[in-house]
Amino acid sequence: MVTIKEIAKAVGVSSGTVSRVLNYDQTLSISEIKRQAIIETAEALNYATPRARKNALSPPFSIPMGMHSEVSANIAVIHFLAPNEELVDPYYVGVRLGIEARCRAYKIEIARVFNPDVPVDLAMLTGISAAIVVGHHPKAEIEAMAKVCPQLVMADYNPRMPQFDCVRADLGEATVTILDSLDSAGYQRIGFVGGYELMDNDALMHGEQRCKAFIEWHEARGRYQPELLALGRSERFGQNLRLETGYQQAKSLLALETRPDAIVAANDNMAIGTYRAIQEAGLSIPDDIAVVAFNDIPVAQFLTPPLSTMRIPGELIGEAAVDLLVERLNGRDYSKHVTLPTEMVWRGSAKKPSLS
Repeated sequence: MVTIKEIAKAVGVSSGTVSRVLNYDQTLSISEIKRQAIIETAEALNYATPRARKNALSPPFSIPMGMHSEVSANIAVIHFLAPNEELVDPYYVGVRLGIEARCRAYKIEIARVFNPDVPVDLAMLTGISAAIVVGHHPKAEIEAMAKVCPQLVMADYNPRMPQFDCVRADLGEATVTILDSLDSAGYQRIGFVGGYELMDNDALMHGEQRCKAFIEWHEARGRYQPELLALGRSERFGQNLRLETGYQQAKSLLALETRPDAIVAANDNMAIGTYRAIQEAGLSIPDDIAVVAFNDIPVAQFLTPPLSTMRIPGELIGEAAVDLLVERLNGRDYSKHVTLPTEMVWRGSAKKPSLS
């Protein structure tokens, strides 16, 4: 089994650099060419992550009753992020790795299709048995794909089209859990850093699950203050939810006459940008202001202070999407909507509530 040291030797970098790249440490200063070389070398040498090695030592893959261990199918993975965009979002890397691992177990061939900005080339789906659609796609695009490839499974997104299977985490419920916990810990003025999009002619600025739950939680308690909601525009939700948006939107919250005592960021990447804004303002985390986020990407535990974040099981979402797809290929003729649980991980960026 290939080691990090061997990858480092092949690329001409240190083992530490390889480890940080493969753990998607965005604080590492390295050229994109070198980063890509490390990732491609690891793939070419069949490097297995610790989780994959653990799975390899586990009992053989268990096939649910009525399903075959090998499925005669080739599938497309239709992503809403381009490869370079996915590289800076470890959560979606996890979703894809989960899909790929489960497909290997079923001996399913994958034809990867990335779709960041333009409609899917439907010709690419010709001859494809089924497809897993990752992330947010317009309904019209989903409908067009279904005409060519009727077996579609949605991963990490519910398009509210009941004919399609979908698997995701309940981000609205997770947001409520975070807010209840912060409230219990004594935080009274909570800000939110997130994004919004205009898709399917839908101009609802506050329609994203986390944002919507944030507003509703505060309104139910008579505490909603619009100035504490800082949203950045994204043409395709997810692409812009990164460090720069977190940085800029957090700066707007810190410029308020009365700043928040806690900030909830829509994902860990935005939290990293939020950290920068807070530190530039000469403030301390969590003494002056707490930060909490979503996803629990690998670098979250190495921030200063380590980031408190809601762990969303990206790899398991990918695995479950493949299971749903295989059930469909084995004859299931009704749709399923699967919700996987989240888990709050409290670290040094916020006071831990007494009841957690």
